Amino acid sequence: ARGSRLVATFADQTGEMELVWFRGHKWIRESLKLNVPYVIFGRLQYFNGRFSMPHPEMELAQEHQQGIRVAMQPVYPSTEKLQKKGITNRLMNKLQQQLFSELPGAFAETLPDKLIEELRLSSKSKALFHIHFPKNQEALSKAQFRLKFEEFFYIQLQLLFKKQMRKQKIKGMPFEKVGDYFNRFYQEHLPFQLTGAQQRVIKEIRADLGSNAQMNRLLQGDVGSGKTIVALMAMLLAIDNDYQACLVAPTEILAVQHYNGLKELLGDMGVTIALLTGSVKQRDRKPLHEALREGSLNILVGTHAVLEDKVRFKNLGLAIIDEQHRFGVAQRAKLWHKNQLPPHVLVMTATPIPRTLAMSLYGDLDISVIDELPPGRKPIRTVHRFDANRLKVFRFIRDEIQKGRQVYIVYPLIQESEALDYKDLMDGYESVVREFPQPEYQVSIVHGQMKAEDKDYEMERFLKKETQIMVATTVIEVGVNVPNASVMIIESAERFGLSQLHQLRGRVGRGADQSYCILMTGQKLSSEAKTRLETMVRTNDGFEIAEVDLKLRGPGDLMGTQQSGVLNLKIADVVRDRDILQTARYYAQQLLKQDPELGAPENLAVRVAYSRLSRHKDIWTYIS
Repeated sequence: ARGSRLVATFADQTGEMELVWFRGHKWIRESLKLNVPYVIFGRLQYFNGRFSMPHPEMELAQEHQQGIRVAMQPVYPSTEKLQKKGITNRLMNKLQQQLFSELPGAFAETLPDKLIEELRLSSKSKALFHIHFPKNQEALSKAQFRLKFEEFFYIQLQLLFKKQMRKQKIKGMPFEKVGDYFNRFYQEHLPFQLTGAQQRVIKEIRADLGSNAQMNRLLQGDVGSGKTIVALMAMLLAIDNDYQACLVAPTEILAVQHYNGLKELLGDMGVTIALLTGSVKQRDRKPLHEALREGSLNILVGTHAVLEDKVRFKNLGLAIIDEQHRFGVAQRAKLWHKNQLPPHVLVMTATPIPRTLAMSLYGDLDISVIDELPPGRKPIRTVHRFDANRLKVFRFIRDEIQKGRQVYIVYPLIQESEALDYKDLMDGYESVVREFPQPEYQVSIVHGQMKAEDKDYEMERFLKKETQIMVATTVIEVGVNVPNASVMIIESAERFGLSQLHQLRGRVGRGADQSYCILMTGQKLSSEAKTRLETMVRTNDGFEIAEVDLKLRGPGDLMGTQQSGVLNLKIADVVRDRDILQTARYYAQQLLKQDPELGAPENLAVRVAYSRLSRHKDIWTYIS
């Protein structure tokens, strides 16, 4: 023993190393036998030119193990309590070995023979054995591939099966004609020429609406990509076919914005449109409800108020939902009951979802992507500045305000209840007011602790150009469209996730002027924070940003708490194993194409495994 350490030298035909113990010296001295073969297991370290292993697990080598190099041993998660009770890694190892020896053939095959042969997959029982006791790296890799493939295969099978069943069983209302409203808007009222991406998406939507199946489509498009025009043209197709349409937004201010925007776009076309939010007075609701029931109202724009049971349509043909993650599944399901047949559903989201994640979470939906900005929009210039450069940043703000522009300054109030964050916000507001004093400058403030009407009042003032600077928290992340706002300052930018930074940046760049996003931070930054900031400075592409975010944070965080844990993957990883995911989706598609009901004898194993999994698993992908 050296000081408080006990050291023994262990050697085999490849060399020698030190075994080190910091406690239990007496028991170890009495237990160890010199010059006797042992199998040892532990974490190998290299220090001062020597290998060592602290507190190894050891057992006397059985006769059949002598001379064998055991390359890999499984490591099982444990806790201190379990360790104290003697449930060590070695015991878990023995229990697993015993289980496999006593239950040979207990693991039924869950994939078709043809697929196993084609992909040269390990059998289920061999994969499970080798994941615990691989004889070499190749055996381990094959076992991992087989089990990851199976996880993805059944997720994709479930999603694709749902999609197939929906298209077969849920009949939609076919919009058979492209009529006067659609054509007139296209020829006379379009504010700018449609981008190639918008044209492609409209074509996809028209194909859905013309079929006999209900449309369930997710429309992804970055902030400012022109989703509203696409949605309006889909609504005009509904009106051309004697149906009504509704657009549901998550907040009153967004609903009002959509309503005003649609009215302006429609101009004198003779399309009737109304707004229904929580603040519409009861006396004004009565004629609105009557117009809906009679069918004289073509388009209803609103908030959750649209989902109330009292709201009855004559024949709702199309429901458009803006920012779907803000509506619960049960709320969206209410749209089904507005008619005998469920309406076509189009969900719009400005939160780009990486393709691999979309495939995993929304594989049963049809997905359209608008990946071009309308002509004339200038890309937002993004820069990273340290707090030491604040005076230069303030000078830049003054110059922009001088040109008639407006500015957002956003603080990271991550938890509205956190006193420290709230103090940071108020301190920041006071320093901005000192730097930009009245009467020359007007500064407004918006945060989550304000009453809804106060928030809306401040937003309205900013929209009407009564204030030049808005100090805010992330409540403006999905918010009002202010084309005149050209600068977004994000304070303590290292505290935001990438997707949130991108959403905040999307509040500017709505007009024809050059817009800017300035990311403010202190000097000390983690490597992950640096990656986020560098990504923001490098690109405006929401899908590229979402991919980086997915790598940094994983799928649960990216989709928010509502979606985390949905996939419940045990071994596969959506980012790392995306190639396996795509392979699994392809083979799931092929299987359903050849055997839509999974009734063929050779697919019995799949049918049994699928029905067992379906009983235990909910996938939250229905959007209507």
